Amino acid sequence: MTETLDPEDQKIVTLARAARARNGAPEGAAVRDEIGRTYAATGVRLPSLTLTAVQVAVAMAVSSGASRLEAAALVTEADRPAEEDLAVLADMGGAPLFLAGPDGSVKGRCA
Repeated sequence: MTETLDPEDQKIVTLARAARARNGAPEGAAVRDEIGRTYAATGVRLPSLTLTAVQVAVAMAVSSGASRLEAAALVTEADRPAEEDLAVLADMGGAPLFLAGPDGSVKGRCA
């Protein structure tokens, strides 16, 4: 399934894809908060801390004062997002998550 996005949603897919490429990471994510600010990230894997790319992007938004998210994007080779990604988005108001492949093509939308 290929979904056509509006320009603001396409922007966060592009930001997630760029974060993934820049860090050579398996996943890149980006979120847009309630006032239009965007945050892009990759996952964190340390001996004492493991976070998905979506969790890091959400943490960045929250630490910048966001109380709600409008949308999120995850660029990955996986066919579905992790449950913890959907859970953290639910915590922030249930923003839709656009799942995209490494080439940026949107594979689907998770609510």
